[in-house]
Amino acid sequence: MTPESNGANAPSARRQFLIGSVKLVVSVGLLALLLSRTDLRGLGAQFRSASLPWVVAALALYLASLIVATWRWRLLLDAQDMPFASRTLFSSYLVATFFNNFLPSNIGGDVVRIRDTAGKMGSKTLAATVILIDRGIGLIGLVLVAALGATVAAGSTGAASVPLWPSWLWAGFLLATIVSAPAVIAPAGVGRLLQPLTIFHREWVGDRIVRITETLGRFREHPSAILGCFGGAVVVQTVLVLFYLAVARALGIPISAWHMAVIVPVSFVVQMVPVSVNGFGVREATFSVYFSRIGLPIESAMALSLGATGLIMLFSLSGAAVYVTGRRT
Repeated sequence: MTPESNGANAPSARRQFLIGSVKLVVSVGLLALLLSRTDLRGLGAQFRSASLPWVVAALALYLASLIVATWRWRLLLDAQDMPFASRTLFSSYLVATFFNNFLPSNIGGDVVRIRDTAGKMGSKTLAATVILIDRGIGLIGLVLVAALGATVAAGSTGAASVPLWPSWLWAGFLLATIVSAPAVIAPAGVGRLLQPLTIFHREWVGDRIVRITETLGRFREHPSAILGCFGGAVVVQTVLVLFYLAVARALGIPISAWHMAVIVPVSFVVQMVPVSVNGFGVREATFSVYFSRIGLPIESAMALSLGATGLIMLFSLSGAAVYVTGRRT
């Protein structure tokens, strides 16, 4: 490595260190603030009295969500004429889950999935585009579940009892759908929209734009894959809501399924904002604010958020075992 390259990498390393430090400060600061307002003895008592059958049920539901998520991914790959064994994709998903939970980044798992499929697909751009479509459809399904949950909760307990207005969530769902639809309906238009990027490197960027356009064109030829993936996204988010509900039941937290259908997707969206380490702090703050609005104590919010996260991290250790043994292929 030349002195010039060392000099070029130094600012990048400093920037990454600074960003990581800010995220750590945000996470630690928010957690410290919330815990200072929490009855720690009461919190500990909730964990110690947790119902083991409900904990097992929660882990089973989380496993089910990963199985459906893997099926969604396979649908998109099949639409690209790139068949993969379900076992291979599920193993990759397990490793991705481990990386998502134990690396200070929200995209570590996506990098794993791209790497595990790019070789057979012959293109990192193609593999990344599939993951991006998967992520986008998942986000739309997430907002739909939140909108449905808020609508039912408002209808059964009154609109004033729901911290988020259903109309906001429905507007978000419609906006996300309208913005995303042209990517599949008119892939050539997406290519034209990306053309200005060729100013940076005409051949390299131009080749990637062509690959992206071709990938989107194949999805347009297989609308059933997109519809199936969207249906799977709704199922995944519903199962994750049930996972959190099972954790709540294990901890004796009296919250309705409809309120859970609102707060769980909203917390997922908040965690996507890259201002914390793996969502720690901001996730607990989101639960605490929502719980306070529906009359539940901060202890319940912290117990549910930390308990569910702990179970997810425990389950994701299976991905570490798959990674170490190299059984993804």
